[in-house]
Amino acid sequence: MTQMENNGESKAKKPNILLISLPYQGHISPMMQFAKRLSSKGARVTIITPFSANVISDNNSINIEYVSYDHEEGQVVLTVEDYMANIEKRASDKLVQVMEKQRSSCGRAFDVLVHDSLLPWGVDFGHEHGLRVAVFFTQPCAISAILYLVHRGVIKCPVEEGTDLSSFLPDEIPISHVKDLPYDLYHERYPGSVDMMGNQFLNVHNADWIFFNTFLGLEDEVVNWLSSKWKIMTIGPSVPSMFLDKRLADDRDYGLSLFKPEGEACIKWLDEKDTDSVVYVSFGSLANLVQDQMDEIAWGLLNSECNFLWVVRDTEKSKLSEKFIEESADRGLIVNWCPQLEVLAHDAVGSFMTHCGWNSTLEALSLGVPMMVLPQWTDQTTNAKYIVDVWKTGVRVKAHDKESITREDITKSVKDVMEGTKREELKTNALKLKEMAIEAMSEGGSSDKNIDDFISEIVNPTTST
Repeated sequence: MTQMENNGESKAKKPNILLISLPYQGHISPMMQFAKRLSSKGARVTIITPFSANVISDNNSINIEYVSYDHEEGQVVLTVEDYMANIEKRASDKLVQVMEKQRSSCGRAFDVLVHDSLLPWGVDFGHEHGLRVAVFFTQPCAISAILYLVHRGVIKCPVEEGTDLSSFLPDEIPISHVKDLPYDLYHERYPGSVDMMGNQFLNVHNADWIFFNTFLGLEDEVVNWLSSKWKIMTIGPSVPSMFLDKRLADDRDYGLSLFKPEGEACIKWLDEKDTDSVVYVSFGSLANLVQDQMDEIAWGLLNSECNFLWVVRDTEKSKLSEKFIEESADRGLIVNWCPQLEVLAHDAVGSFMTHCGWNSTLEALSLGVPMMVLPQWTDQTTNAKYIVDVWKTGVRVKAHDKESITREDITKSVKDVMEGTKREELKTNALKLKEMAIEAMSEGGSSDKNIDDFISEIVNPTTST
């Protein structure tokens, strides 16, 4: 679809869209990327993000409004419910301010509120303020289907080891082991987290649109299952365009980051390495590995005799021994944060050891990089199952029946993914999914068409079904 101005639409008919995400990097990034896609198709876009975010690229077509989620002085947040209630209060207040600002400065209101699915109050809020509402799921359809069953009471938590999952999971979800379910369903990390995740579906049936950051060809069976419940639209992968269809000029990063990447050092180091010789290791923005895990990963990487680039946040660096840092200096680079997409796209990177967060998973799939999976919590355990057994683009570092990982596990996984016939199979499968991801976001692709249809339904409400 060409931009509306090229189609002769009047300036006043441009869709005016307001977006808000949960204040985590894994939620901000795909929402920001969706905002850029909407803007590229002629929409006026405003996105509300945490005040502490660092703007790392220019995008003058998107209005960014900052909101602070800091707790009031003396306020004690003890539960997930308290935490989410604070977000609701701060976010809803900010939304009202932004809507009033929009009316006073432009003389017109927003048309649509797009909100993170973990802010379920957004449906009623938007409708009460005269907006149509779109729910944006930043998690895969498989996770959403499982959590929907939790919300409906079909799945009772905690799910005990040995439970026959076929008694409540549809055939479209190929999971037979309890530890392949989302982590909190069998070992709730924080009291209230299961309810919070299930609450995504409180008002979803009242939404005007339901978006998923996934693409056809990746989760077709479960997409069809969810489509039997609601009219859903796949609009992903929400990855910067220059790593996919290349239609958005200079779109090389998400544009907002809670961390400052050490990009120049990473790329310069990779430039000096041979093709497919580097293991990239990152466990995301939230994971906190215990000391034993850090030790085993460190020495397992060193014993693999492969080059490695390891992202270790400043808060975690004290867990690395001086002996390891000294002995790994010739083959390893340890950084606080890095431009992950540029790293995954680099010819020197042959594999990715990951926690299996959905953004990281989509990025690896979109760039055709085989993975070693070491999930920590939330949706990561299920994403790992799909990577290893459904998409067959990675290997599992630790078996289900093992309590902890060993350096031998790490070394074996690295060798499996970096060498021999196993690597060939994983790389072939990864490249096939890369092509599907590019096709989905290219002009006329499934996700691109869904975004076009969304824009069209805003401009011409009578076309909406």
